[in-house]
Amino acid sequence: MFCQAGFDQWLTTIMQHLSHLSKPQATVLALWSFGMVLARSCALTAVSHLLAKGMKRKEQTVRQQLREWYYDTPRKRGAKRQALPVETCFAPLLGWVVSWWQGTQLALAIDATTLGQRFVVLAISVVYRGCAIPVAWVILPAGAKHAWRREWLRLLRRLHRAIPRGWTVIVLADRGLYAPWLLRRITRLGWHPFLRINTAGSFRPAGMPCWRPFLSLVPRPGTSWRGTGLAFTRNQVPCTLLARWEEGYKDPWLILTDLAPEASDAGWYGLRAWIEQGFKITKRAGWQWHRTRMRDPDRAARLWLAVAVATLWLLSVAAVADATLPVSTLLDVTEMCPERPRTRRATRLRLVSVFRQGWVTLLVALLRHEPMPQGRFVPEPWPVVPPLEEEVPVPVRAMPKAA
Repeated sequence: MFCQAGFDQWLTTIMQHLSHLSKPQATVLALWSFGMVLARSCALTAVSHLLAKGMKRKEQTVRQQLREWYYDTPRKRGAKRQALPVETCFAPLLGWVVSWWQGTQLALAIDATTLGQRFVVLAISVVYRGCAIPVAWVILPAGAKHAWRREWLRLLRRLHRAIPRGWTVIVLADRGLYAPWLLRRITRLGWHPFLRINTAGSFRPAGMPCWRPFLSLVPRPGTSWRGTGLAFTRNQVPCTLLARWEEGYKDPWLILTDLAPEASDAGWYGLRAWIEQGFKITKRAGWQWHRTRMRDPDRAARLWLAVAVATLWLLSVAAVADATLPVSTLLDVTEMCPERPRTRRATRLRLVSVFRQGWVTLLVALLRHEPMPQGRFVPEPWPVVPPLEEEVPVPVRAMPKAA
């Protein structure tokens, strides 16, 4: 199944977009990602075995080459070999996505995932057609518990030059990650925060003298509210609040952004769920990372670069097939949030994931010894939620100040 022409084409693509890597580093990254696609696994044994058979090389030689790629400098053979600088790949990786992107709207999601009792992964991903492409990450020991502020700020700082001016970029995060410093940092980068918050707290609508509890703006399911003002009596945040409580949800969506109410939609928050699908692809539904025996966070971070590049590759070549589906295959926004059991079948359901479509497309090209499909990204329109029956007005006389 190994196709030398296909591999050479892929290596050329990697060297073009990650041009700061040395040729040996780019070559082994190409081997890792190419082998992962063929094996549909990021396991060292699975990838090295398949590549050795396809390239007619000794398996132990290929295994050592792949393994040394994620070693620290002292473990490498050869005085001139250096550890792979993963953080320097983040901006080029996002720039690679942008260069193949159709349009000037981009949604990033930030979230954390774990691997048992070994690792915590903090990741920023581009969400795309029901999945996600990691573009920046840090992997920490599972026992290293702190606020993660330093890590998130460093990751965002690494990415901000990769997106051209004039693009509309929203950054999505769940309520467990909300912090005033995160909202401010995203805004300073010229991007737009789209951060969900907890229901505890108060909001003072613009032009109103008093504060109102968040839940007074959406007091029951089937209600919504949007407007500008100040959030929180302490650490006040000037912002737009998008509040929406769908039927069947335990809690409302309360989303803070710097976009004007008429220029934003609460439905966009539903895109955040795609980063969770991306984590599933990294583990059981795709690259099988949950089976890794790694214990070193730095080595795991380097392996994640191969995971990210392989994911980028598959999702980009799936564009043609996936774009032939109906105008939008997004689930109804009320079906997209994992908080609610899905009781209705979506009218336009994606039967084959974009990940699988890309994998099949690449395998067919390799089996037929055809040129590799040209990668590109054709994003779906961002979801727009229909108005709820009841839009809660702000009364002229506000409620008493809430703590």
